[in-house]
Amino acid sequence: MKQIKAFLAKNILYIALIQSIAATLGSLYYSEIKQYTPCLLCWYQRILMYPLVILIAVGIMRRDKKLDLYILPMSILGGLIALYHTLLQKGILPEAIAPCTIGASCITKHVGYFGFITIPFMSLTAFVVITICMVVYRKIQQEKESKGKKKK
Repeated sequence: MKQIKAFLAKNILYIALIQSIAATLGSLYYSEIKQYTPCLLCWYQRILMYPLVILIAVGIMRRDKKLDLYILPMSILGGLIALYHTLLQKGILPEAIAPCTIGASCITKHVGYFGFITIPFMSLTAFVVITICMVVYRKIQQEKESKGKKKK
């Protein structure tokens, strides 16, 4: 257990960074190489994902102990939009409430790996991984602070 904690303390931000890079490159692959037109909800998710690459990278370089404070709002909001988008595509939410009325449809499934992995589901997974990383990072920082206070 100590080894896992030590690994996470050392690498949790890098896991979040790699996830944000993979999600950004994945979305660019589907739009620029596969030529899938992003819908309105896809654009909102991109708006929240793309800056995470830069913010997390800068946070790592600056050793920002409060990185979670500005990553979590973006990752949680992006995750909620991706969840909404996924539920629309799965037919759990009615098509009538889909915001995409002009241009690309929000319910169009361009991919369906293993019968359930769609582009919005991949986005949801990425936002959830980043959110979990930031929550773990916050917990690690709080433990370090409490240990520092006990030593004084």
